[in-house]
Amino acid sequence: MSLPIFLTAEWRSLLMLSFEIEPAVLIPYLPAGTELDLWHGQALVSLVGFQFFNTRLHGWSIPGHRHFDEVNLRFYVRCQTPDGERRGVVFIKEVAPRRAIVWVARGVYHENYVYGKLRHDIERPEAPSATGWVRYAWRHRQAWLTMAAEIQGTAMVSQPGSIEEFITEHYWGYTRRTPGETWEYEVQHPAWKVWTATATSFSGDAVGFYGPAFAAALQTRPVSGLVAEGSPVQVHCGRPLPVGLKVGYHSAGASQV
Repeated sequence: MSLPIFLTAEWRSLLMLSFEIEPAVLIPYLPAGTELDLWHGQALVSLVGFQFFNTRLHGWSIPGHRHFDEVNLRFYVRCQTPDGERRGVVFIKEVAPRRAIVWVARGVYHENYVYGKLRHDIERPEAPSATGWVRYAWRHRQAWLTMAAEIQGTAMVSQPGSIEEFITEHYWGYTRRTPGETWEYEVQHPAWKVWTATATSFSGDAVGFYGPAFAAALQTRPVSGLVAEGSPVQVHCGRPLPVGLKVGYHSAGASQV
């Protein structure tokens, strides 16, 4: 049974660059009761930039906080619950341009939000043969980190079993409140139409912003680059998981610890 809705918004023009990373880098960040969700044996981290529109908290619109950009770094997990298996994400770091947003996200969901200036440049293809691009940048120590993708043609619904489906269809968030306490929250949205990127780039001080281990992955060639059209979304209130669940990783239908 879903909990009450905490946030409603539209997420649009989601740029997602996904990189292979050593599972050992992610294990310390796993909330209790979750396990890594691997893509054909690969652990992935994704840089995600997107736009919030028409944001409301518990139905209330806050002036100056309805439309803004966000960039986050996340990885993928599974969780076995009494209601069945759930596929979700864990956030390493999230950047938002409003201090109140950072305060609420840290206080309500215990997510690692930080304040930072962001900017974007978006041009969607207007015809099947046209080329477009999506670019997000965020400021760190007087310089900018930038992620970008070139796209062509028409966005399509992801094929079942594709990496595009894997990246876009994780509908739960998991966060560690203490080493032994994990909270989950549900995110609802329809399946997104996506463009597979024809070219991608990422630049900037990844070591300074994300640390050496994550920077090593982000400086490799992406396993996947895509742009999702997005949709209205609903983010539900969080709840704790039962204690005492194991941590490990999941691949090809088998759990390992």
